[in-house]
Amino acid sequence: MMMMMMMSNAVACVHRLESSSPLGWSEKVVRSFLPPRRKKEDNNNALLLKARRCYSTTGKTSGSLPPFQELGMPALSPTMTTGGIASWRIVEGQRVVAGDVLAEIQTDKATMEMESMEDGVVAKILIEAGTEDIEVGTPLLVMVEEEEDAGSFKEYVGGGRGSERSENGTEEETVAARPATAPKEEERVAASASASTSSSSSSSSSSSSSSFSFTPRNANETRVFISPLARKTALEKGVDYAKIRGRGPNGRVTNLDVLEFVASGGAANAKSSAQQQQQQSSGGAEFDASIYFPEYEEVPISTIKKITAKRLTESKQTVPHFYLTVDVNMDAVNATRARMNALLEKEKNGKKISVNDFVVKASAAALRAVPEVNSSWMDTHVRQYKLADVCVAVQTDKGLMVPVVRSACCLGLRDISSEVKSLVEKAKMGKLQGKDISGGTFTVSNLGMFSVKHFAAIVNPPQAGILAVGGTRKEIVKTNDGMYKETNVMSATLSCDHRAVDGVDGAKWLGAFKSYMEDPSTMLL
Repeated sequence: MMMMMMMSNAVACVHRLESSSPLGWSEKVVRSFLPPRRKKEDNNNALLLKARRCYSTTGKTSGSLPPFQELGMPALSPTMTTGGIASWRIVEGQRVVAGDVLAEIQTDKATMEMESMEDGVVAKILIEAGTEDIEVGTPLLVMVEEEEDAGSFKEYVGGGRGSERSENGTEEETVAARPATAPKEEERVAASASASTSSSSSSSSSSSSSSFSFTPRNANETRVFISPLARKTALEKGVDYAKIRGRGPNGRVTNLDVLEFVASGGAANAKSSAQQQQQQSSGGAEFDASIYFPEYEEVPISTIKKITAKRLTESKQTVPHFYLTVDVNMDAVNATRARMNALLEKEKNGKKISVNDFVVKASAAALRAVPEVNSSWMDTHVRQYKLADVCVAVQTDKGLMVPVVRSACCLGLRDISSEVKSLVEKAKMGKLQGKDISGGTFTVSNLGMFSVKHFAAIVNPPQAGILAVGGTRKEIVKTNDGMYKETNVMSATLSCDHRAVDGVDGAKWLGAFKSYMEDPSTMLL
């Protein structure tokens, strides 16, 4: 009864306010009991803030920085997981537009250009040129919209470098990402940790609730940031990596830093603390087998060479190889090549056709004739390709490159010659693009110019075959009429993936290749 009387009094009060004011006081009174409405502008602002990528820096919060964007290491090839910065094409404070080249990236296959996707100003370069083994997605530089905002990022170290993996595989917070009060906080946490450890020894219940413990780092000990590969190399070479000046992000020691330190003679007077502990625990000095070897130097290897070594090792371990060799009579190819080059010399920009051009054309034609070799093993099925994209192995200063001649089966000898020469030139200059080195259904490797008689190449997965070509040599052969004559012979060895290609199919392909080479006119049909 009392509740009903209070409600009626409230309603009567509202009616009196409504009747006495033209402004609609009843609506204001009711709204005062309701939560405030969320404006549309607030929703839009929330979406804008959500779209921006803001990271905190040392001594600053994300709110004190202007809007910015971190550009990470791009995946410039389908198989790229890490890369290196060969050189920067820009400097801090420079304004760039979409399409400008920012840096030259060393991928697992080539040195490629990293282009800007939009306009902006380079505020901060996070990683120095020459750094290798950078994971895809790692921030490389910071971009802002206005030039006056670039000065706010002088002390910025990158939001992606907040933590790194320690030696035992756990995540540890880096010194750069800790606030100014980190030492006091660390002492407090260490004291609480020691207290909890001592209490756990006296109480079984507390030990069960605390599943881990840690030892606080010595206050005078300096943390050394070093990659796992660099740490392993330093231990193997007997190097104290605390004495190495790192050139990686935030002063991180890379594998290249360790190798250069060793090459400069730094390893002669240094020995890692970890190795000393291992030596003390073993109870004796380690046997140094290097005393039986002459003086040497450690040569750093490029990213391309690392990836090539890894993939070739995987190929030999996982792909069941078998090899077929045949001798090809090269008299017809030499005669046809001489006639074609004589005609090309009369042209203004005519380029000579090489023996390797005939090999690429004959290989592509044989792939069309025997499609079982123009295939890939896909675990659950075999994929056969409709066209022949032939890769040509090219040796460069940075390692082995394998650019692709697209649809070689549909090109003439002149077009193949022009395409191969262009790809070889770009490979030696380090200008190959992703489209030049991606894909390929078959590979040709030619060492004939080095007077190699024959060799067996390693299959390049997911391809199912690779042809190894030796040099042309003169041999005495018996003709059909019982006479003997001198002829030019070339040995060609086909390496096949036995999972996708059977021995008979490989023999058929090699027979077709031999037929096309000994009668080049049939390649025109």
